[in-house]
Amino acid sequence: MARRQLSPRTKKIVTVATAIDTALKGIALADLAKRDQSQVNGSKKTWGIALSLVNSVGILPVVYFLKGRRSR
Repeated sequence: MARRQLSPRTKKIVTVATAIDTALKGIALADLAKRDQSQVNGSKKTWGIALSLVNSVGILPVVYFLKGRRSR
């Protein structure tokens, strides 16, 4: 079976998307760690697991910032 190679453009897109997702997850996890449970909608544990394990191409961290946090 022949293996297909990604084009250089596709490789660049995948690399940039991965970097953005990783950065957003890191920022979201750092914010989650600093917050008290009373400042989070839902369980901190659930958010932490989801942010760590779900490959969302940046969507889940954005959802956390928009819906998962309560105002300080």
